[in-house]
Amino acid sequence: MLATVDETSQPHLRPVSPVRVDGFVIFVANLRSYGKTRELAANPRCELCYLDEHHDQVRITGTAHVETEAAVLQAIWESNPLLRRYLGTPDNPELIIYRIEPSRVRFMREWAVEYAEVPLLST
Repeated sequence: MLATVDETSQPHLRPVSPVRVDGFVIFVANLRSYGKTRELAANPRCELCYLDEHHDQVRITGTAHVETEAAVLQAIWESNPLLRRYLGTPDNPELIIYRIEPSRVRFMREWAVEYAEVPLLST
C-alpha cells in the first residue's frame, strides 16, 4: 500500500505493485492522470506498507522522485510485461516511474505491538 496526502491534508491509501526494488528503494509505476500524481507533485513525502500472509509488516517512509535515468527506465520497461501490454511503448506520455527513497524503515513481526527500526545502509 502507498500512502499520500492531498492538498487538504486528507490521507489516501492505495495498493501498488513495485516494478523494481533496490534494497529499500522502491520503484512504482503510475499514470499522469491518477490522483497520486497530483498528490506526490504537491507533497512527495509518502509511506509504503507491506503485510505478508503471516501479518509481518514492513513500513518504508520516504520521498518520491520521478525517475529520469534512461537505463533504469529501460530495465524496468523490459522486465514488466504488464507495462508493455497496457502502455504500448516506454515513451508513453502517461507513464511515470516514481523512485521512493527511504528515510525510515520499520519492521514488526505478527502483532508484536512495537516496530523495530531497520538501519538504512548508505551507498
